[in-house]
Amino acid sequence: MTLPLFPLNTVLFPGCMLDLQIFEARYLDMISRCMKQGSGFGVVCIVEGEEVGEAASRFAALGCEALVRDFQQRPNGLLGIRVEGGRRFMVRSAQVLPDQLTIAEVDWLAEVGDCPLQARHADLAALLTALAEHPLVAGLGMGGAVGGQQQLANQLAYLLPLEPGQKLQLLQQDDPGQRLEQLQAMLEQLQGDAS
Repeated sequence: MTLPLFPLNTVLFPGCMLDLQIFEARYLDMISRCMKQGSGFGVVCIVEGEEVGEAASRFAALGCEALVRDFQQRPNGLLGIRVEGGRRFMVRSAQVLPDQLTIAEVDWLAEVGDCPLQARHADLAALLTALAEHPLVAGLGMGGAVGGQQQLANQLAYLLPLEPGQKLQLLQQDDPGQRLEQLQAMLEQLQGDAS
């Protein structure tokens, strides 16, 4: 499948919300096409290059589909959109069009069925509940009670201040239980570094 890409300095996860401000012509056109077709675009993390101007020279091969959920004209005159993470994908090949929009051939990654939370996830669930009280997280309508391991893992991996490489490692993990274990280990390392 061909998917237009939006390289950003962030990693989007399925079910997570991201607010974007769109001002470059290539992305305004892309969003317009996506909204007319009811399709999404791909968010990939920039490895080398910038979000603005020339197409990013290198980005992660692993990404997440972004589906437009809301849009509005901002007071500064720019288009503001809110997207929700959809399916994960791997970029097979990519090309930059003359207008600097990158399009890619992608393969969708299979999703493992969700599993209910278990007693050992109580601390992580409590952490997400605490994060939900942050105004930025509350503004995105994220955090709070979650339905299962997949949602808990995705929201924590997205919201916690981890390195982009760590976030990509988590996004690549198919099994939500394993993703939660990796998150726990990363948190313990963060706390160890802080003390």
